[in-house]
Amino acid sequence: MELENKFRYLVGGYYGVSYMDEYPLKEFILKDIEKYIRDFIETNPISNFDYKKEAMKVKEQVSERVKLQDALLVLNQMNGPMDLVIMIKQRLKKMGVR
Repeated sequence: MELENKFRYLVGGYYGVSYMDEYPLKEFILKDIEKYIRDFIETNPISNFDYKKEAMKVKEQVSERVKLQDALLVLNQMNGPMDLVIMIKQRLKKMGVR
């Protein structure tokens, strides 16, 4: 179950970053996260797990707030750009999340 949850928050992080339209290098970060997810799937295959279905569930059912929080986790793991992390934290703060 742990690998499934990690996949879900990686996908959530991808969509969280996708909300950050004000970040000029967003597309480059999204490509890096996509590669990170593909590498995760390749090195951690999960039998009887529909990756596409789970990714769509995350996209449609997980709140923006949770996706942004997932983005912070993913960016931390990838040593992502600190300016993007700060922007996400500011956006979460505006949403009332500390």
